Amino acid sequence: TLPRGGLPPQTWVEPVVAGSQLASAFYDTALLLVVKNYYNQTNSTAPSHLMQDAQQKAVSNFYIIYNLVLGLSPLVSAYGLSKLGDKVHRKIPICLPLLGYLGSKSLLLLLILLDWPIEVMYGAAAFNGLTGGFTTFWAGIMALGSLGSSESRRSLRLIIIELVYGLAGFLGSMASGYLFVGFSDRYREGTVLVSCSIACYAFCLLYSIFVLIVPKSAPSCTAKAKGVEEVGGQVPACTGAAESAQPSESSSKAPVTPSKLIIILLFVAAILYDLAVVGAMNVLPLFLLREPLSWNAVQIGYGNAAGYAIFITSFLGVFVFSKYLRDITMIIIGVVSFTVGVIIMAFVRWTFLFYIARAVMLFALIPLPTIRSMLSKHVEGSSYGKVFVLLQLSLVITGVVTSTVFNKIYQSTLNWYSGFCFILSFLAGCLSLLPLR
Repeated sequence: TLPRGGLPPQTWVEPVVAGSQLASAFYDTALLLVVKNYYNQTNSTAPSHLMQDAQQKAVSNFYIIYNLVLGLSPLVSAYGLSKLGDKVHRKIPICLPLLGYLGSKSLLLLLILLDWPIEVMYGAAAFNGLTGGFTTFWAGIMALGSLGSSESRRSLRLIIIELVYGLAGFLGSMASGYLFVGFSDRYREGTVLVSCSIACYAFCLLYSIFVLIVPKSAPSCTAKAKGVEEVGGQVPACTGAAESAQPSESSSKAPVTPSKLIIILLFVAAILYDLAVVGAMNVLPLFLLREPLSWNAVQIGYGNAAGYAIFITSFLGVFVFSKYLRDITMIIIGVVSFTVGVIIMAFVRWTFLFYIARAVMLFALIPLPTIRSMLSKHVEGSSYGKVFVLLQLSLVITGVVTSTVFNKIYQSTLNWYSGFCFILSFLAGCLSLLPLR
C-alpha cells in the first residue's frame, strides 16, 4: 500500500525542501556574521559607540543592495522558467535554481578563504537570481505539492511542506551559531558552516535530478465543473459526481468574474501581508545586533530558531482549524497573530520580551500557504506554476521595495526609536485584513 493517498515516496518534495532550507539557514547566519566581521574590521579604529553605529549602517547598506540584486534578478528568468515547468518538465523550476544556489554559496566560501572583498556577494546574489532563485524554486515546489493533492486537503498539504521547511530551518539555525565559531582553531570562522550549506544544496540537486518523480495531477472540482458558485470565499469540496457536475444557475451566467475578483483580492492580501512580514524581518537581525540586546552568534542562532518554531505552531493551527474553519478565517487568524506579535516586538528591550513576541506570532505562517491553496482552487492544474510564480514575483517585487524602504527608515530612526519599523509593519498587517472582509 502506498503512503499519503497513493503517492509513491519518490514524488515527495519534502527531502528537497528540508535540505535546501537547512542549507539556507546555515548560509543566512554565515553571511550576516561574515558581513558584520568585515565591517567591524573596517571600523576597528573608531570609538566603540561610533563603531557600532557605523557598523549598523554599513551592514544595513550592504543588505539594501544585496536584497535589491537578489530580488530583482529573478524577474529576468522566473516567469520563463515556470512556463517551461508547466509545458516541458515540472523539475526545471526546481533544479535550475538549486544549481544557482550551489554556485552562489560557493562564492561565500571563496570569499572567506581568499579574503575577497564583500562586494563579491552582490555577484553571487545576481547569479542566484538569474538562475531563478527562491522565486522560481518555491513556485516549483508549490506546484508539485498542489499537483499531488486533492482540493479538500490542499491547505494541509501545503502547510506540511511549510512545516518541513520550518523544522529544517529551526535545526539549521540552532546549529549555525556553533558551526560558525566551531573549528576556528583549525579553519577560518564560517568555513565549516558554509561548507555544510554547499553540501546540503548538492544533495538537493542530485535528489531532484535522479530521484524525484513528478506526481500525476489530482482531480479538481474546477476541472469537473467549471463555474461552481463561490460560497463564502471558498470552492465547495467535491462531495459527489452529481453535485459537482451541476453548476448553479447564477454561476453559469457569469462563471469567470467571481473567480477573477477573488484571485485579485487574494493577491492584494498576500502582497500587503508580505509587506508587513518582510519589513519587520529585514530589520530584525540588525535590531538584535544593536544595544540593548547586542546578541552574539549563538544568540542569533537561537533567535532564528525561535522564528522557525512558528512553522510548527502554524502547521498545528492549520491541522486543527482546517477541520472546523474556512480558509479565509484561518488567514485572518494568522494575520492577527503576526500583527499583535510585531507590535510587541516594537517595544522589546530585554531578551525575554523578544521570545514573548515570537510566541504570540505562533500562527503567522498560516496566511500565505492558505492563500496559495485558495488560488489553486480557482485555476487549472496546468497553470499552477504560472499562477504561483506570478504571486511569488509580486511578493519578490514587494519584498525588494519594502526591504530598501524599511532599511532606510531603520537607519533614520536608529538613534530616535529603533523599533519604529515594527510599528509600520503592524499597520501594514492591519491593512492586509481589508481585502479578506
